[in-house]
Amino acid sequence: MSHPVETPAHGGHSEARRGGGPVRGVGLVLIIAGLVFTVAGVVAYIAVQQTLADQKIVVADDADMFAGKDVKGPFTAYAQAMVIGKHAKDIGGGKTYAELPQNDPNRDTVMTASFLQASLFTSVVAFGVAAMATVLGLLLVLLGWALRRMAP
Repeated sequence: MSHPVETPAHGGHSEARRGGGPVRGVGLVLIIAGLVFTVAGVVAYIAVQQTLADQKIVVADDADMFAGKDVKGPFTAYAQAMVIGKHAKDIGGGKTYAELPQNDPNRDTVMTASFLQASLFTSVVAFGVAAMATVLGLLLVLLGWALRRMAP
């Protein structure tokens, strides 16, 4: 099978130009995937932020940071989780829920505090994953754009 040679009869297209098609295709796929990741990350971040804000949680006055601020972001959620942990430790006499005897009157309070702390830490992780997806999406868009620009 013969390969076309660059001639006016072939419209001036060379083999090198047509060989860039797969690279440009990969670039396009990366751009689309990047846009999906970016949008998903932003939507997830906003959803977690709104869910926390709807709870109307305020960082306790004795927190190490952000005291009195509304909990609606990763830093305020972390600050409130830490202060809940401190309060639970005080209530449990330095013991965790699992360490307290079953008949301890403070066990239910320590259990609730542990649950609230874990929930807030989960939101901190969700913020991180959403931010990571957004940044990864932007990087994929840039990589796809660069591949399309570099393709012959």
